[in-house]
Amino acid sequence: MSTRTGSTCILRGAAAGALGGFVASWVMNGFIATAMTAQEALKSPEQKAQEQSQKPQGEEQSEDSTVKVADALTWIVTGRHLGREGKQQGGPIVHYAFGTLMGALYGTFAELSDTARAGTGSAFGTALFIGADEVMVPALGLGKFPTEESVGSQITHLAAHIVYGTTTELVRRLVA
Repeated sequence: MSTRTGSTCILRGAAAGALGGFVASWVMNGFIATAMTAQEALKSPEQKAQEQSQKPQGEEQSEDSTVKVADALTWIVTGRHLGREGKQQGGPIVHYAFGTLMGALYGTFAELSDTARAGTGSAFGTALFIGADEVMVPALGLGKFPTEESVGSQITHLAAHIVYGTTTELVRRLVA
């Protein structure tokens, strides 16, 4: 247990963690985009053709869980669903808000316990991947169950969350 448990330290930790979570959300997005581009570039023309032929005609890419949350929140507040432009804006807003909130919680716990900072934030990122992506997103009907995802996709998203956790911790340390 850390000796710095005063409310000022906890608030500073939460603020530093929130900033870390915001920055880490941006870094995570870049990591996923780069990983997906690399995975696509490594596919053979035959793999690409096979994937294209397995998609039903006219099927659009399924919506990201953050887009679904943005649409649901908009529906609750306004009684209207988001259009295409609203979804393009709403998804990232939810992603950054969630990343910032999780960073604030992490920063708070990091002030209270050395254990929270295990693995320079990588344990936090892994826990967030398991809790959010693997359990809550499918349980709430916002995305696929882990058994419906490819191993490559699972590994990419786990790695992205480890990058998120580590970045959150490094930024938190710099700011706090």
